[in-house]
Amino acid sequence: QDTNTTQYELVRLLVGKLGALTAVGDDHQSIYAWRGARPENLNRLAVDFPNLNRIKLEQNYRSVNSILQAANYLIALDTTTQAKQLWSNIGAGEPHRVIICATAEDEAERIATEILHRHFRAQTEYRDFAVLYRGNHQARLIEQALRKLNIPYSLTGGQSFFERAEIKDGMSYLKLLVNPDDDAAFLRVINTPRREIGPTTIEKLGGYARERRSSLYQAARSMGIQTVLDARACDRLQRFCVWLEGMRNQRDTDAIGVIRQVFAAIDYPAYLREQETTPKAADRRWQNIEEWLDWLAKISETSAEAGEIMDLPALAQRMTLLGILDQQTREKDSNAVALLTLHAAKGLEFGHVFMAGMEEEILPHRDCVDDDRLSEERRLCFVGITRARLSLTFTLTKRRRRYGEWLDTTPSRFLNDIPAELLHWQGEGIEQPKAVTQAQGRDHLAGIRAMLGKS
Repeated sequence: QDTNTTQYELVRLLVGKLGALTAVGDDHQSIYAWRGARPENLNRLAVDFPNLNRIKLEQNYRSVNSILQAANYLIALDTTTQAKQLWSNIGAGEPHRVIICATAEDEAERIATEILHRHFRAQTEYRDFAVLYRGNHQARLIEQALRKLNIPYSLTGGQSFFERAEIKDGMSYLKLLVNPDDDAAFLRVINTPRREIGPTTIEKLGGYARERRSSLYQAARSMGIQTVLDARACDRLQRFCVWLEGMRNQRDTDAIGVIRQVFAAIDYPAYLREQETTPKAADRRWQNIEEWLDWLAKISETSAEAGEIMDLPALAQRMTLLGILDQQTREKDSNAVALLTLHAAKGLEFGHVFMAGMEEEILPHRDCVDDDRLSEERRLCFVGITRARLSLTFTLTKRRRRYGEWLDTTPSRFLNDIPAELLHWQGEGIEQPKAVTQAQGRDHLAGIRAMLGKS
């Protein structure tokens, strides 16, 4: 189903008139037309090879039947593919939740909270969860929500929000404000933005620090540095160290305020404009910084509500722990939630799947609403649904910010194609029966007890 026209013709010519060919494929999972794949190649086989014997493999060995039923109803409306009815002997399964959230931020926090509750309540490993989305841009808020709850995750495809250069710069300044002896942070920001402290100066500073067995900062502040550096290089180093010390001594300013003052003092937006080829790209990177600062502020507010003072040292310690968690996740086959696009999820399976952004203009994508491309969006949704083994949760929002404006959203048309008895709607604007509300309350209480290690 992923072959293009040239590949199909090559195989047809190689096989010749004898038709000694075995082909395996699933036209319901043909989702790469945008890079040349032609799902109709599977149908062409019957024309080009009249003696073709087609065998449908409809028994599924992965998912419970409620997941397969939802997938069957959805894909039945795709007239470009052959009809199939998936089924399994694994069990009936439960209705799939459709959770309506107020905003994208609320959606991300709800997903993270749901994962945490199930992790503690049912002792479900984090690796059994996946969050799927149509576009990589949706991952940012989900990353932030997972980090806020110290939930490990692995991002497949795209660049992690926290791996962006500007976020690493901000993290380094935060660490240096708390601990000026952090050599890694010192080296990252010593010339960010440019302070005319060249590589030769840094190399000599490093050598002097090794001789004294001190940090780079301590070496730069020592009187003896004048023996290895000329007057101009010493002056530039001293100015940076004095400036850093001044920023560190702002005791009466809250942690986020200090970080904002750092960015203002170094005119970081101007630095980004120097680095980027267009003002739009620089603005986008500065917006990343603003989002990072807002995220830090939310962490501080949450900690304050819990009676924890989130000053600069506490904030830096939290970031350091998250960094260690990230490193552990990258270094081994770790117990982490999978974040990936629907395209990247093809061929994978997870116990519990969240499909985020189930809204018009996201899934289906706003550029894919004509007949041919809409069919592929339907198949993409089918792929997402069939990644789940045990549970499937759809999430969407009532409104999203697009191009700086808040816009009301519409639930994805694909949700309407799944029978009502297979879906359980909840969240914003959905009234639950009293018995359901009470059951959810007991469930959440059980989750809290599990988190606290109580029976």
